[in-house]
Amino acid sequence: MHVGFGVLGPVVAWDGAGALIDVKGPKHRAVLARLVVARGRVVSVSRLVDDLWEEPPPGAVSAVRTFVAALRRALEPQRAPREPARLLVTEGPGYVLRAAPDTVDAWRFEESVAAASAAPPRRAVELLDDALSWWRGPAYAGFDDEPWARAERSRLEQLRLNAIEQRAEARLALGRAADVVPDLDAHVAEHPWREEAWRLLALALYRTGRQGDALAVLRRARSLLLEQLGIDPSPRLRRLETDILRQADQVNDGPGSPDPERIWAEAAAAYDRTVATGSRARLESTVGLLRSLAVTGASGLEAARDQRIAAVAAAEQLGDVELTARVIGGYDVPAIWTRSDDPTQAAQIAAAAERALAALHPGSPDATRARLLATIAVESRGTRAARGPEAARQAERIARGLGDPALLAFALNGVFMQTFHRAGLARERDDIGTELVSLCARHGLVTFEILGHLIRLQARSALADFAAADAHAAAADQRAERYESPLVGVFTQWYRALRLAATGSSPQAAEAAYRDAAAQLANAGMPGVERGLLPLALLCLRVWRGGPAAFDDDTDWGPYAPWVRPLVLLARDRPADAAAALRQSPDPPRDLLFEALWCLTAQAAITLNDRATMKRAHAELAPAADELAGAGSGVLTVGPVSHHLDRLAAALSRTR
Repeated sequence: MHVGFGVLGPVVAWDGAGALIDVKGPKHRAVLARLVVARGRVVSVSRLVDDLWEEPPPGAVSAVRTFVAALRRALEPQRAPREPARLLVTEGPGYVLRAAPDTVDAWRFEESVAAASAAPPRRAVELLDDALSWWRGPAYAGFDDEPWARAERSRLEQLRLNAIEQRAEARLALGRAADVVPDLDAHVAEHPWREEAWRLLALALYRTGRQGDALAVLRRARSLLLEQLGIDPSPRLRRLETDILRQADQVNDGPGSPDPERIWAEAAAAYDRTVATGSRARLESTVGLLRSLAVTGASGLEAARDQRIAAVAAAEQLGDVELTARVIGGYDVPAIWTRSDDPTQAAQIAAAAERALAALHPGSPDATRARLLATIAVESRGTRAARGPEAARQAERIARGLGDPALLAFALNGVFMQTFHRAGLARERDDIGTELVSLCARHGLVTFEILGHLIRLQARSALADFAAADAHAAAADQRAERYESPLVGVFTQWYRALRLAATGSSPQAAEAAYRDAAAQLANAGMPGVERGLLPLALLCLRVWRGGPAAFDDDTDWGPYAPWVRPLVLLARDRPADAAAALRQSPDPPRDLLFEALWCLTAQAAITLNDRATMKRAHAELAPAADELAGAGSGVLTVGPVSHHLDRLAAALSRTR
């Protein structure tokens, strides 16, 4: 028997002849509705219990099984007593409804709306008329307040409203403006916040010769939006009003002149109309948008960071591991700084990537695995776990084998982030930057090409090759300006302050340059870079140049406090406290400031005659003997590492 299910109104089931099937009481109907919401995924018995009762009664599990048994008898009355159910099936810890896509009215509705978006106007009107006729009331009527139904009800309602507007637009394209006006008039009265509905109504009125009424509609829309929501009308709405005021012979709703604002508004509106809210396609598109948003400036970066974790959580909740992997791995935003802006979120992303990696089907694309591995490598930067370097190597190996330039660029970013396991690795990082610049210039991967230039800027600074570093700073700035990546200028301005400090300018000029760079960094949306960086840069400069290490008591040293505190206490003539602070300070993190923090530790150890710490500092710094301490960060330096090694050696020889 062919059974159909209706949720676009009260939840019902029909038999093959179209007659209603008696699905018993409200709890039976709730079980059926909950299984339709799950869209072919298993719903556990425990989840059904929680969804059916706020406070489950004793025997709730047995009650659920009774409801399921009754539903099976109603849906498959001809099934023999011991014959397995074909529709409402037991699977694992719960039940799943094995309904064909064309047997659920909501699923057919979505399919018809999607088909209409790609159809010519006449066929689109036919499809949408048919689809909208299936609505018998609010979706999942009777379950309005149920948390498990709320999101699906909202999604379907938004899709219905989009379909009404899509149908009106298709009718306008067929020259049926007069037919559109009554329906749209009722539509905007019921849903006054939908700008597209106001626009279409005004356009329909104008095309029927009612210019005054069209302008009145647009003014009413603007008043509602401004007074009630505090927002300006969209560019499309404003442009239509301008066109009408100019008494255009015909309002052309096509693309017109190549105005970026107009193109964006129309594409976004078309996307919103045609791609269902809550769909997988919309979730994947969101990741692409967040990737672009992350390089647009402070507010864009912060918004991208906040929404990224939400997108990953949404993907995981859908239970589609391939989708989750694409959502996680699609956020391949270049990373240059080795301290995460949000370590907690970074750990959550890395953990989600590990879960997706473990759950992938053996036949999943290697590129998907590589992107997850590269994500793990990037997000585990600054940690001491062995997993980061391992994931970086695996991602690079897969990417090279596939010959995918974009994937290899992402993988190399992960390799770079894991190239801080000891001091003195500037040349290795320079090689990574060199490959990134060459690879990305050949294949038009601009954001990763900029990353390559910034990596080389850092590496050449560490090697005191400022002529090369200058060239890479200029190249990064030029591409950032052309491709509107303002955050790049934050790093290049810090580099220029570093260059002043490292090449013999007066300490006062270098300090002024650092303060200017810090002013640009403030509120750049990069707390992992910003916090504590200015006082650290000033302290490094003063230690190198023999200046005072005195700072205000309320100076925010951020994450660098353990390694600067001994020197600050020494400057306040508190040697006992400084010695205690030195004993308590951990080894510096293995990142871009590894050598700089060890040099500060060494300076305090020399002053305090802490032989054990001096020996450890000498051993850690020795591999970087030909580098400028800290300059590999591209932002600050404590001078040549060799200078600090010589001072350590001399101090150790005196204390034998």
